[in-house]
Amino acid sequence: MSNIFGMTEAASIALHAAVYLAEKQGHVVSTHDVANALQVSENHLAKVHQRLARHNLVQAVPGPRGGFRLARSPRDITLMEVYEAIEGPFKAKGCLFDRRTCTRDMCIMGNLVERLNSQFMTYLASTNLQQLLDKRFSR
Repeated sequence: MSNIFGMTEAASIALHAAVYLAEKQGHVVSTHDVANALQVSENHLAKVHQRLARHNLVQAVPGPRGGFRLARSPRDITLMEVYEAIEGPFKAKGCLFDRRTCTRDMCIMGNLVERLNSQFMTYLASTNLQQLLDKRFSR
């Protein structure tokens, strides 16, 4: 079954890796360890980490005990920053297609796609890594 909500694997890895690094705040974590914890490709994660580092979200620590750590406090990193570091600026669309293909005056989905994109954008922009840690550890 297909998923109506689309997110690239790289963006998903970036979001999960950022939360994982937030959990390990103050520690340098190897790409190998993060990949194992998330059960993702180490090579794919390494590329994601490089992009996050270019956007000053994580810091690379070289050396035999090197790896990555957050570049800023988890309070100061929103999910939108992480998402856009991988995907580029968020562009809310009102259509499921990349180009207009409908012959109708009104979308068969109504404004559902537009509303969902707006909700998604609001969630990413208003949620920081610390909030996710607080929710996770308050159970």
